[in-house]
Amino acid sequence: MAAAAYEQLKLHITPEKFYVEACDDGADDVLIIDRVSTEVTLAVKKDIPPSAVTRPIFGILGTIHLVAGNYLIVITKKTKVGEFFNHVIWKATDFDVLSYKKTMLHLTDIQLQDNKTFLAMLNHVLNVDGFYFSTTYDLTHTLQRLSNTSPEFQEMSLLERADQRFVWNGHLLRELSAQPEVHRFALPVLHGFIAMHSCSINGKYFDWILISRRSCFRAGVRYYVRGIDSEGHAANFVETEQIVHYNGSKASFVQTRGSIPVFWSQRPNLKYKPRPQISKVANHMDGFQRHFDSQVIIYGKQVIINLINQKGSEKPLEQTFATMVSSLGSGMMRYIAFDFHKECKNMRWDRLSILLDQVAEMQDELSYFLVDSAGQVVTNQEGVFRSNCMDCLDRTNVIQSLLARRSLQAQLQRLGVLHVGQKLEEQDEFEKIYKNAWADNANACAKQYAGTGALKTDFTRTGKRTHLGLILDGWNSMIRYYKNNFSDGFRQDSIDLFLGNYSVDELESHSPLSVPRDWKFLALPIIMVVAFSMCIICLLMAGDTWTETLAYVLFWGVASIGTFFIILYNGKDFVDAPRLVQKEKID
Repeated sequence: MAAAAYEQLKLHITPEKFYVEACDDGADDVLIIDRVSTEVTLAVKKDIPPSAVTRPIFGILGTIHLVAGNYLIVITKKTKVGEFFNHVIWKATDFDVLSYKKTMLHLTDIQLQDNKTFLAMLNHVLNVDGFYFSTTYDLTHTLQRLSNTSPEFQEMSLLERADQRFVWNGHLLRELSAQPEVHRFALPVLHGFIAMHSCSINGKYFDWILISRRSCFRAGVRYYVRGIDSEGHAANFVETEQIVHYNGSKASFVQTRGSIPVFWSQRPNLKYKPRPQISKVANHMDGFQRHFDSQVIIYGKQVIINLINQKGSEKPLEQTFATMVSSLGSGMMRYIAFDFHKECKNMRWDRLSILLDQVAEMQDELSYFLVDSAGQVVTNQEGVFRSNCMDCLDRTNVIQSLLARRSLQAQLQRLGVLHVGQKLEEQDEFEKIYKNAWADNANACAKQYAGTGALKTDFTRTGKRTHLGLILDGWNSMIRYYKNNFSDGFRQDSIDLFLGNYSVDELESHSPLSVPRDWKFLALPIIMVVAFSMCIICLLMAGDTWTETLAYVLFWGVASIGTFFIILYNGKDFVDAPRLVQKEKID
């Protein structure tokens, strides 16, 4: 049993120090953070000054250094998600960012503005829904990984034993991590999605849980983080685990998703769908092999399902992916290309059964993890499906939900919940819970990566593609277009700051936030707006001579249209690009 983190905490604040008091039964520990020296020490309750201002908190997210100095980030609100094998799972819903400094008088006006911007970035990340934690259970590992650990591992603190891929506050906790004696105050926080439901089929009650763990390696937003990095980390990598708990027996089925693991980019340039660019100079095989070597070590066999288009701008990526798999020649990898849009065109989503039938035998070979009520492992999952589309969001989530249902069907039959011959699709009450949870999972992953809810969730929720769903997809696509072009630079900077990919240096002579925009960034859009407005005004204020009015309309109309095409042609000059971290260039 891992050493639990403290669940009940009080924060006492004085001008010189932060005192974090452990209020669990029998606890006497107090974490002291010196606001001047930044030193972290452990004391007891009698050391708390009676003059301190006191407030309850629910966890320490960590500390971060900005222009004004250090800040302490604490969880101030939480909601209960459910119970997991008698462990309570929480969602963190509100945070507070507290400055060590008592005054900002030591900062210049530029530094004050930069510090304000960095704080806005932090709060932006904290306001993205999906931070989960438990003070007693290790949420970062699958059931199968937890079952295959040593006694020494099980005695470690939650922070020590956590899978660092999924600890989103790992950078923020670096100071506490260095001092094992304070680890019970350090709370690993997961980012992604968790749904927990108590369900009943045939009068038999079981718990059904869905967990998506979003990797903090190569994390970012849709168009600015694609492909892999030199370490083999894939963009938008998510591990999704479906769990069943019935009469003491536990079963799980794990899948992964991640960007196509070669060096490619798709930078926004005001076009609706920028053309993907595959690097001509990078060593694709090196990064590809690093990615799958780690995947095989962690998960076993890899059944790769590539759902992108096999024509148009996506075709070269599909061909490159297939070539990489073939060149690697590993018996641990199988590659299936399924052109989702082509196969399901004209709303023929029933044709997804073609893919399910194609991989059915492979899924049976991979199996699932099952441990009986006595704690004995009955079966292990021998590998995972690694699914991807371009974004690893919409198409990917649809396929994952279908594969997970097929696994769940087998698990519930083996556990005796479903009778022989019964189908999950016939269990209306459970089907509603199942479909809605997977649709919610799609929305959570999409908002965290693309900035909007997922597409195609009408099929996930109802099993049918509808015209209303198409309209909603169009609306979400329009919002994605705006965010991807005009706000994703700030979003990417915010994530890089939060995860420690960029560290603030207050002694730096030049502010990274003061990078001047090209004159065209402001001038041409303003000219276009003025020209278009004048065109409308000329129409509304038509005079006696329509010839004169028409001349004005033509002049301003041509000016506005011409400016629009200049902007579109030089689109990259007008998008909101990241400023804090120089991303790798794709040639």
